[in-house]
Amino acid sequence: MVDLDDERGVASRNSKKKELLSTVMERTSAWIFSQEIPSDVTVHAAGTSFALHKFPLVSKCGCIRKLVSESSEADLSNIELVGIPGGAEAFELAAKFCYGINFEISTKNIAMLRCAAEYLEMTEDYAVGNLVGRTEAYLKEVALKSIAGAITVLHMTESLLPIAEKVKLVVRCIDAIAFLACKESQFSVNGGNEDGNAMISSMVSHQKSPFVEWWAEDLTVLRIDIFQRVLVAMTARGYKQYALGPILMLYAQKSLRGLDIFGKGRKKIEPEQEHEKRVILETIVSLLPREKNTMSVSFLSMLLRAAMYLETTVACRLDLEKRMGLQLPQAVLDDLLIPSYSFTAGTLFDVDTMQRIMMNYLEYDMDGRRFGSNAEEDFVSAPPSDMERVGKLMENYLAEIASDRNLSVSRFISLAELVPEQARVTEDGIYRAIDIYLKAHPALSELERKKVCSLMDCQKLSREACAHAAQNDRLPVQTVVQVLYYEQQRMRDAMNGSLGGESPAAPRKLNVYSTDIHPVSDELSRLKRENEDLKIELVKMKMRLREIEKSTLKSAGGSPAGSTPSSADKPPLPRKSFINSMSKKLGRLYPFGVAPPNAKGKMKPSKDRRHSIS
Repeated sequence: MVDLDDERGVASRNSKKKELLSTVMERTSAWIFSQEIPSDVTVHAAGTSFALHKFPLVSKCGCIRKLVSESSEADLSNIELVGIPGGAEAFELAAKFCYGINFEISTKNIAMLRCAAEYLEMTEDYAVGNLVGRTEAYLKEVALKSIAGAITVLHMTESLLPIAEKVKLVVRCIDAIAFLACKESQFSVNGGNEDGNAMISSMVSHQKSPFVEWWAEDLTVLRIDIFQRVLVAMTARGYKQYALGPILMLYAQKSLRGLDIFGKGRKKIEPEQEHEKRVILETIVSLLPREKNTMSVSFLSMLLRAAMYLETTVACRLDLEKRMGLQLPQAVLDDLLIPSYSFTAGTLFDVDTMQRIMMNYLEYDMDGRRFGSNAEEDFVSAPPSDMERVGKLMENYLAEIASDRNLSVSRFISLAELVPEQARVTEDGIYRAIDIYLKAHPALSELERKKVCSLMDCQKLSREACAHAAQNDRLPVQTVVQVLYYEQQRMRDAMNGSLGGESPAAPRKLNVYSTDIHPVSDELSRLKRENEDLKIELVKMKMRLREIEKSTLKSAGGSPAGSTPSSADKPPLPRKSFINSMSKKLGRLYPFGVAPPNAKGKMKPSKDRRHSIS
């Protein structure tokens, strides 16, 4: 017991002695500085020379003490500090601390001071209350207590690596930001709505912008690798992924500013800057939330344009195309008009990208109908209003690109065939796109015009469209005959209905989204799904065949993509169908007037009769 008391007394005396020594050294340092005693050592730090005194430096800096003691010179007068973090500014503050000169410690210089103190070994082993202890106390009690302070300190550590990682300053800042961010958003996430997807869907349906945290703007100053680590730490601590969307949008808008993604031409960007922005974009895409409707289609379209402009990885572009396909009903026409940045594409807009986006939407919709209501909520098939909206959107897209003279017949047809039949209430939109395409491509053969016109169902044209088509010189004669036939049949049915009561119901195409009382049989639904699957597989095969032909032409040094195809590449003649046979019979019977006595076989109507709609 006595020995223990003696040990405690010795320890107490030693601590008092250290405190007294520290006080004496501080007073001595202040006296030396105030008396302006000539300096006896010159310290060179980051290109700047400091005329100082050995005694205050050696008393608190273990690094300088070792250099002085290990020097071969009897009186060391020059000290070179190589690679001191923070440079001359950090050493000047550390020297002021050694001399006992007061200066302000803030969130902007605390990271620099902490790393410089570590480099100079200003620990408690050399002086009580040394710079390492002072900076650590400020970090714990002030800097890392707020999100803004932690972000500022983390931003300053970007130029202090790797020593900032050594003292675990980066990790502590990231952990503090993640903890405080989750704490700040806890009320908005849990209060009033526990289902994040439902909240986001509600925001999208009401066209509201997602809630942006007040501190999200501060994160945009961070370097992309540090920014990624912060978001990963936030997610690990329980921060909802869908809430990361607004933060990513702010960061992308600031970091990708200045890219000419809406024009076509030579890139006006330096290679180093292009590589930096490419890394930023690929990282942002990898951080996008997995939930649907968390990002707007316009923002995804902007990212896709930037990805094509910067030539990112194929996986990055395909990911963005898939995300756009899942949210296609929310898109507008400008979101889909993606310029073709490749000089070999020929077309003004990137039609192949739009084709893949549409196929992603159709596959998503088919998966939803295949799984039905037993699947997860994300895989429920789209409602009829979404399908009609997508159909109208695709018709407007076809009408917009139809005026491009470099758009081939096969590309136009393959894209138009992707528009689902149930999404087309009328055929007026398809007819408008076809008419624009025929007007912009007057050199098409009769067979090519027939193939283009076969995309529309003349029976579903409105009266105004029928009147326009009956007098359209660009349409093949067979299409005009079909339009006139169905218009006369419609008029006959209307007259029969007004004279004889109820008219027979017009045949309707199967609508898998119908909400009638009588349900569609399982067999018909299965056949309908198989038919759509086959259509998509056929389009995929056509795209794959086109890519093989392009690669073959490039390897063989063949003609460019815009050259006229050979006779072997022309499509086969169409098979005889019910419409073909009916039109031939109508031509023989001349149903729109009395045939002249000298008529033989098929007769082409005169130009005046062709434009008649009687």
